[in-house]
Amino acid sequence: MRKANTTGIHLGIDVGSVSTNLVALGEDEEVLASVYLRTQGQPIAAVQRGLIELEAQLEDVPLEVGSVGTTGSARYLSGVIVGADIVKNEITAHAVAASFVVPEVRTVLEIGGQDSKVILLKQGVVVDFAMNTVCAAGTGSFLDHQAARLGIPIEDFGSHALKSSSACQIAGRCSVFAESDMIHKQQMGYRVEDIIYGLCQALVRNYLNNLAKGKEIVAPVVFQGGVAANAGMKRSFEDALKTEVIVPKHYHVMGAIGAALLAKDSIGNGETKFKGFGASSIDYRTSSFNCKGCANNCEIVKIEVEGTVLARWGGRCGKWEVQEVEEEAAV
Repeated sequence: MRKANTTGIHLGIDVGSVSTNLVALGEDEEVLASVYLRTQGQPIAAVQRGLIELEAQLEDVPLEVGSVGTTGSARYLSGVIVGADIVKNEITAHAVAASFVVPEVRTVLEIGGQDSKVILLKQGVVVDFAMNTVCAAGTGSFLDHQAARLGIPIEDFGSHALKSSSACQIAGRCSVFAESDMIHKQQMGYRVEDIIYGLCQALVRNYLNNLAKGKEIVAPVVFQGGVAANAGMKRSFEDALKTEVIVPKHYHVMGAIGAALLAKDSIGNGETKFKGFGASSIDYRTSSFNCKGCANNCEIVKIEVEGTVLARWGGRCGKWEVQEVEEEAAV
């Protein structure tokens, strides 16, 4: 049972291909609880597990959910599941969170499990950005793989890099070439620490020469996403940019924090659409079909509960998003 005196909280949910992150912010916008889970190809199950864990962390906090925001690649899906008040893209969510932590931030470096981003801001407004979802080099999944191959816990990967006294040269333009070059350097007898730091430097060069090519990286610089935990990557960015790189306390859930902040601003004095923590036990089903209405042949995703269609999305024209649920029988 919740106590009679309640404090409004604001939830943010960031569902990506690798991780699912949830946060609860208090009225003063402090982080009351956070959850970091592996998505494992099951975004609905991940969100539901996250709700259970988040509620458990908030057990002793008298609360009333005031708003909910979702972001990430599965933001629409998770928005339907929880009853989101606002659904925003990752660029906006990460920029808002970075600006909240460092109000004067000009550049956001974000590297997650399978993609990376660079966001440029001026006076708190996004003026340019770039995303890379094609090459795995430098992402969390690639670093996880290399740590496992070297027999080093990923949590210790960065500290090993900082032990290097002379980083060796590693080809970082491609994950395949980088791994081959690392193996070659091992066979030549290079120290593991020097190979790891050389890899960090190579991945930073790849990031700056490709994703950030032609963009002016201006301080203050904020580094967030799961890879920001790697002290070797942070130091490599600082060496390359010749400036301090700030890693926020909650670097790994910044997208979720941004979604929560956006939700709080959007709801005002209105009533939230949040379905409650009980959404963790509802049996949601997703499916898809191709719309034959035009040559675009869009893939439409739909989500149902006990045969009732809750939402559809994916079309370019918005036809299915606005069509009444009762018309589903015509599909």
